[in-house]
Amino acid sequence: MNRHTAYIGLGSNLGERENLVKNALRMLRQLDDIKVARTSELIETAPLAGIDQPPYINAVAEIKTPLSAQQLHQKLVETENLLGRKREGKWGSRTVDLDLLLFEDEIIQTDELTIPHPQMHLRSFVLQPLCELSSDLVHPYLKVTVGELAKRLSGRDFFIDEGRPQVICIAGIIGSGKTTLAGRLAELLDCPTIFEAYDTNPFLPKVYAGEKHLALDSQLYFLTSRAEQLKPDALENGVRVIADYIFEKELIYAKLLLGDEQLKLYEKLYEPVAPTVTRPVLVIHLVESPDVCLERIHRRNRLYEQQIQQDFLAQLASGYEQLFADYDAAPVIRLTHFDANDRSALEHLTQHIRCYTAQLCHCEQAGDEAV
Repeated sequence: MNRHTAYIGLGSNLGERENLVKNALRMLRQLDDIKVARTSELIETAPLAGIDQPPYINAVAEIKTPLSAQQLHQKLVETENLLGRKREGKWGSRTVDLDLLLFEDEIIQTDELTIPHPQMHLRSFVLQPLCELSSDLVHPYLKVTVGELAKRLSGRDFFIDEGRPQVICIAGIIGSGKTTLAGRLAELLDCPTIFEAYDTNPFLPKVYAGEKHLALDSQLYFLTSRAEQLKPDALENGVRVIADYIFEKELIYAKLLLGDEQLKLYEKLYEPVAPTVTRPVLVIHLVESPDVCLERIHRRNRLYEQQIQQDFLAQLASGYEQLFADYDAAPVIRLTHFDANDRSALEHLTQHIRCYTAQLCHCEQAGDEAV
């Protein structure tokens, strides 16, 4: 008899949470057509969306079964019902929740069932236990491992919120290809762009030419222009927009370009502005070597950039690595040596963007699942 491999997410935040999860596993083991092959450790997680609820106990189980995905899903629903599951909307508390995450490498989308689970790639409380069982498991739709998907979240849990602007920020050092990629993605996604105002900054050429006393003026120009571009009332809720910078880059540059006293003043001005800007729903971090970026800078031949040194680019790269080492605002897709002229790679990336933002295709129907 052929047995399929499936992965199930388990969760509970009402009653004796740990016992309910264990009872669910026990009941599944008692079924003739389901074998629970392995289970992850139980973890405790906060509820999504900042909702005032008790914390969850979560785990993932690997299942072997001759059942179809639809038949297995029905068994899970029956088990939930036997354990007192009440279905009170998408964000409701629950005695027990059994979500079919993956079923072999199948991609299924019906009114009753979507596989892979449509937002599992946004949930560390799913991906971390899944990685415990099989970090090399490949997501059938996104075509990357669950280990890679987990790294994008830095241990956080996210959800798609159509009630906020869908800002996708491209980050990376000078010459890494941010503006080119922003333009390419905007074409494929048919969405607007936001470009940083370096061409209109009257102080920037002088700073790069060595007039360090103007560095604070230059940084303040960027601070105010970017805050204006990213203010919430300048953007439309639920609509994607591509920005060729991330607002937090301000501090990276300020720490490199400003003297101690200038930096203290800048930080005082930055602190009240930062919370007012729209935070991204997704970040794409372009990683490229400083020597390659320097060659590109020389090739595009913007006069004021010709004084940039490789060491400065290396320091910028280090600043971005520190920023994203524990980034908590949004998932971060890290792309190394990405070629924005590669049509296939671009289409693959847009496929991912759609699954991390509103206006989705395959991943847009989250239904009433807890994950």
